[in-house]
Amino acid sequence: MTPVRDGTAMVAGMTPRLDRQAYVFCTGAAVHPAALCAFREDEGLSQVLPLEAARATGHDVALPMARIVLDVFSALDGHGLTAAVSAALCEAQIACNMVAAYHHDHVFVPWADRDRALAVLLRLQSGTASG
Repeated sequence: MTPVRDGTAMVAGMTPRLDRQAYVFCTGAAVHPAALCAFREDEGLSQVLPLEAARATGHDVALPMARIVLDVFSALDGHGLTAAVSAALCEAQIACNMVAAYHHDHVFVPWADRDRALAVLLRLQSGTASG
C-alpha cells in the first residue's frame, strides 16, 4: 500500500475510529509493558498507558484520554492532516494531542469529549470527501 501525502486526500480518507479504551499520559523510568507508545524527552520518558495500568502503577489518572485512530495510511512527509484535524477540534473547543506513528495518526482527546470529537472528525471527513 502506498502512503497518502496530499492533505485533502488524507482528510477525505481518514475514517476516524474510536478506541473504547481509556488512556493516560504519564512519565516513568522505564517503558511499561502495557504502554501504547513511549517517547524520550529531555526531561525523561513519557508514555501513554491504558487507564487501569496507569492506576495500578500509581500514576495520576485525573485526565483520562480517548484515542481516535485515523485509518488513512498517512505519509510521514505528508502535509495538512494534523492541521485540519486540530483546527476542527479547536473550533469545537476540544483539546487534542496528536501522535503520528508509521501507518496512522492517533488523536487523543479528553475522555468526556470522545463522542463529540468523533462526530467532528466524521463531519470533517464527509465535508472533504464531498467537496
